[in-house]
Amino acid sequence: MARPISVSPASRVSISIPSVDRARIRSSATTHGVTGEIKAYPYCDSAEFLCTIGQFYLSPQGGKALRVQEARPHKGMVLLRLEGVDSMEDARALIGRLFYLDRADAKLPAGRWFVQDIIGLRVLDADTGTEYGTITAVTNGGASDVYEVRTGDGRTVLFPAAAEFLAETNPDEGYVKVRPIRGMFDDAD
Repeated sequence: MARPISVSPASRVSISIPSVDRARIRSSATTHGVTGEIKAYPYCDSAEFLCTIGQFYLSPQGGKALRVQEARPHKGMVLLRLEGVDSMEDARALIGRLFYLDRADAKLPAGRWFVQDIIGLRVLDADTGTEYGTITAVTNGGASDVYEVRTGDGRTVLFPAAAEFLAETNPDEGYVKVRPIRGMFDDAD
């Protein structure tokens, strides 16, 4: 199943970029040890994904890059050693800050997208072409991502982004084709 790199609401340090050239990925973080490492819980498909990013920023506009000296997965989290962050005090200064990454620094596998590439897509019935609404948010319910879909009449429908319901995801063309169960978008029993 092709699904976006998952994102969940952040607490503490977030890794995020909401502009066209940057992509949002969030993680909560704290310090690890006394040498300035940051312990980050990724709200994306894997800790390994964040280990591939060579630099982060403290501003959505970019600016001075925080270069990654070392990144490794640790019990589902990521331990980051950043250039110039050499003590627990340095690391503590980053807790609560948003981190940003440049899309050009992230290599996504085929069939994967950043969540903000999914938000705003039209939701179409794979068989009939009926338009159900627009994806307004993506959350993760544990088993799979969940798309919040705003229907034409203003309702919000929670749609499981699981393989059995997703027929096609095409951000370039602006749509997701789905196969909903009866009653998901209408009042049928």
